[in-house]
Amino acid sequence: MFGIAQNSLNGMVGILIILVVSTLIYLYKQNSNKQIDYTELRLRIKSWWWMIAIVFISLTFSLETAIIFFAFLSFLALKEFLSIIQIRHVDRRAIFWVYLAIPVQYYWVSIEWYGMFIIFIPIFLFLFIPIRLVIIGETNGFINSASVIHWAAMLTVFSISHIAYLLTLPIQNELAGNIGPVLFLLFMTQFNDVSQYVFGKLFGKNKIIPKVSPNKTWEGFIGGVITVTLLSGFIAPYLTSLDIFYGFMAGFIISIFGFFGDVVISSVKRDINIKDTGTLIPGHGGILDRLDSILYTAPIFFHFLYYVKY
Repeated sequence: MFGIAQNSLNGMVGILIILVVSTLIYLYKQNSNKQIDYTELRLRIKSWWWMIAIVFISLTFSLETAIIFFAFLSFLALKEFLSIIQIRHVDRRAIFWVYLAIPVQYYWVSIEWYGMFIIFIPIFLFLFIPIRLVIIGETNGFINSASVIHWAAMLTVFSISHIAYLLTLPIQNELAGNIGPVLFLLFMTQFNDVSQYVFGKLFGKNKIIPKVSPNKTWEGFIGGVITVTLLSGFIAPYLTSLDIFYGFMAGFIISIFGFFGDVVISSVKRDINIKDTGTLIPGHGGILDRLDSILYTAPIFFHFLYYVKY
């Protein structure tokens, strides 16, 4: 039965407490030092309140509501991605079918048809997109269009749909319920971003990939990996069906692939010379700026959990 289990409820309360403390720290800093402009920090915290409220409401209302929410998230992410890249005018006829694939992909999630869920976009849509482009008859730029359109679908629809499928997996930890694994994934992914940023600011000296992301350092990366790996080992048994050992492993892969998700989207932005992928979220940029890490951690964590426990 879909609902809020005790550990998931405690996890939500813990996240809200962290957000309240962050808000209080911001208010204290703003009042104690009015010479510093805290506008961006204020926008970020305000956006976090809205984002967490929307996610929590979507997760706790019903399974159908949660699936629709993630489908809508895929739609926004796909729309934003296609808005920042160059596409041919004729490609719009093929892109229509990618948008149509969103409700189809999430329908497989809703009926828990794992076999179709796992092959629909990587195989059927992959084969269909070039067929649709061939029918259009424009060969100039064909390879680029076929590649970019399918990669967009994989990144924004296929990857994100793994979060929704976590909600439909059979419950093995009654105290965590359906929501626990999703909370674990979202929290550890975001905590990894914060940890790598903090360790980078405090100890960062050696750049890891300066041409892609000049602020990323080996010290920040390693510090984040160690912190998230250790923390995941203790949190995983409460929010997932994983034990401490597999919790450590989950944290390790989340920290590694969260980093790569971040720098992959950074590479996209550098390639097309933009700072943010959009302006939808004040203080954060666009949807892809906020989802960059989760685009990689969601499918990796899902399949790790699926093959270890199901």
